[in-house]
Amino acid sequence: MTSDAQISTLNTLTTTLIDSINGFEDAATNSENTRFQQLFREHSSDRRKVVEELRAEVRRLGGEPSDDQSFLGQTHQRFLDLKAAITGRDDKAIVNEVERGEDYLKEKFEAALNSQDLTGDSRAVVERAYQSVREGHDRMSQLKHGMET
Repeated sequence: MTSDAQISTLNTLTTTLIDSINGFEDAATNSENTRFQQLFREHSSDRRKVVEELRAEVRRLGGEPSDDQSFLGQTHQRFLDLKAAITGRDDKAIVNEVERGEDYLKEKFEAALNSQDLTGDSRAVVERAYQSVREGHDRMSQLKHGMET
């Protein structure tokens, strides 16, 4: 596997995580529930650490780490902003939207891990990052389902 393919995969995951950070920050800003605000900010902080680990691996491979959000993430961000404006900061809608973003993020990591693009240290870094992503996804999913009952 070429380091270019690994760098590309790592940068794709990085931009997707940046989208996630921005989504959590937006959710924290738009939520009126202080418990949710804190939870969203904790996830944002955790994702920042994961982004730095991925960027460090890209640098180790000799690449230039990505530092911006994806086009899809920008679109998702605008949708979150619009949804918050329309729903008047409805926490259930915010949690549903965050959970939907977490589903997307989890799928991106699973696709990367199921591909042949990652080997050795790069694979180990992504596997560690995936653990964080999966925990965040599961926590948001539990939160969403808890609000439905």
